[in-house]
Amino acid sequence: MVSETIYFAGGCLWGVQEFMRHLPGVVETQAGRANGTNPDTAGEYDGYAECVKTEFDPNQVTVEQLMGYLFEIIDPYSVNKQGQDVGLKYRTGVYSRDAKHLQQAAAFIQSRQDADKIVVEVLPLSHYVPSDDEHQDRLTHFPNDYCHIPIDLLTKYRQQA
Repeated sequence: MVSETIYFAGGCLWGVQEFMRHLPGVVETQAGRANGTNPDTAGEYDGYAECVKTEFDPNQVTVEQLMGYLFEIIDPYSVNKQGQDVGLKYRTGVYSRDAKHLQQAAAFIQSRQDADKIVVEVLPLSHYVPSDDEHQDRLTHFPNDYCHIPIDLLTKYRQQA
């Protein structure tokens, strides 16, 4: 199987990971942080966005489809805020080391009638730091923890997986 990797930021990483891991064509997910200003974090995450490293099978799902899924769970017009989570680390974004992925993500946004109002950043991945074990698959282990994603959206794709 061929797989590719893209990184999605959509507010608190717990819900984004739980949502993404059940999508068709998604092979593996990992909670982490992307594109901060301090690559050697030592516990500090200056400027990082909470994100989910998403490994997917391009023969089963496209970047455009993954973007569509992402837009189901985020407010793409909100700056540094998703649900009750506020701050730079909760910004929305798409990051990749593959220029093709970034072009596809940007094209998805530009195809929308409201493209000029969307604040989702689409940038090359500069740094990525995986979260500790406590933050991996958090909502699988603790399903009643806070999540900004409506439970019906989480349940919808869990049932289809």
